[in-house]
Amino acid sequence: MRENDASRVAEILIFAKRVAYRPIFRNDYVSFQEMNVLDLALSYRKNSKLREDVFVYDDGIVRGMISVDRAFAPGEWHLRELYVDPFFQHKNIGTLLMREFLSRASASGSRQVSLWVLEANQAARSFYESFGWRPSGQRRPEPGTDQFLLMYRRAVL
Repeated sequence: MRENDASRVAEILIFAKRVAYRPIFRNDYVSFQEMNVLDLALSYRKNSKLREDVFVYDDGIVRGMISVDRAFAPGEWHLRELYVDPFFQHKNIGTLLMREFLSRASASGSRQVSLWVLEANQAARSFYESFGWRPSGQRRPEPGTDQFLLMYRRAVL
């Protein structure tokens, strides 16, 4: 991700997370006080390390992003985030981002990929499952909430 993309990526993350998670967590304080575009954008601008493993879908407008952890486990890439601006969802951008992630993981020699997904986020789970991701059996609490995360994995072909 380029430094110039920082504000747009921050905007996508904050708004997409509000849309996806506010109905699940029902916590307006977190959604509208703790999460804010300016602070996140400034963090991205000031810290180049935060931008290293963030990739954007940009067709003249940054419409989506992924962030990865290439050092999650030996031979495994981890998908930390995949978000598309709510205005551009259901236009194949998430599919293109997922394909890009899988392609990069494969090119790196990764044999497996993983991600954590909120158990209650059925839309995200269905999206991942459509790409062959499956629950691994690992489940952990989302800190500070009554919700749980599920580990999903899939082989890299």
